[in-house]
Amino acid sequence: MSLLVYGATGQVARELARVVPDATFLGRDQVDLADPGAAAAPVLAGDWAAVINAAAHTAVDRAESEPDLARAVNADSPGAIAAACAQRGLPFVHVSTDYVFDGSGVAPRRPGDPTGPLGVYGATKLAGEQAVREAGGVHAILRTSWVFSAHGSNFVRTMLRLGAERDELRIVADQVGGPTPAAAIAEALVIVAGRLAARPETAGTYHFAGAPDTSWADFARVILAAAGLECRVVDIPTADYPTPAARPLNSRLDCTGFCDTFGLPRPDWRDHLGRVLREIRA
Repeated sequence: MSLLVYGATGQVARELARVVPDATFLGRDQVDLADPGAAAAPVLAGDWAAVINAAAHTAVDRAESEPDLARAVNADSPGAIAAACAQRGLPFVHVSTDYVFDGSGVAPRRPGDPTGPLGVYGATKLAGEQAVREAGGVHAILRTSWVFSAHGSNFVRTMLRLGAERDELRIVADQVGGPTPAAAIAEALVIVAGRLAARPETAGTYHFAGAPDTSWADFARVILAAAGLECRVVDIPTADYPTPAARPLNSRLDCTGFCDTFGLPRPDWRDHLGRVLREIRA
């Protein structure tokens, strides 16, 4: 399958390079996602079987101070890419986020539930979803949460660094979601792209997140214990850890539709965590 992938150095893109090493990957040095026209051009220039967008403006707090850039990268360019895919008749798979929801309640959010982003990042990702749908082509939007891997900037790597430096960490305990290994997302994206090409009626919006759901504080405890770090975790509320962008308290995602359609279970993040830690040590 000849795949065009937007992204090269991000967590999911790097894992995609392991799953489909023969794919064409477009990094920042090859395509400017702040320019929708330039972003769409590679779709029209190559012979592709499907296109995956694994690139985004993911700096949640920084997005608050650079909303125009976040909107260009997260909304305008995905819309332009999706329109180019529709013009070419190509399946398009787009990665989105739990941040499109407001985080209220405790029930896992289903794909069709009302959205309500709390900040610029979530709002621009939601606008990107809408632009992809409006393009009218065969597409799948895959919302995920709490991505981690052995590379890049993520919670696991941060806990390993801080846990080695400190005796105690104060971690938010009232935000709950599903930590999701980037490797599992990469596998899911390739499967979805292939299914869309063979069965376009499977197009739509899906949720894919790791299991079981947990809090950041409990996730930190498992990470530190697995790494053999004797660092105590103290639970704190979100109110005690203010950030420029508000975070959803409830990031639980109902993944039933994805699992039923594509035959993949939610990945157990505890199993993947062991692999990630071994890769970091290596």
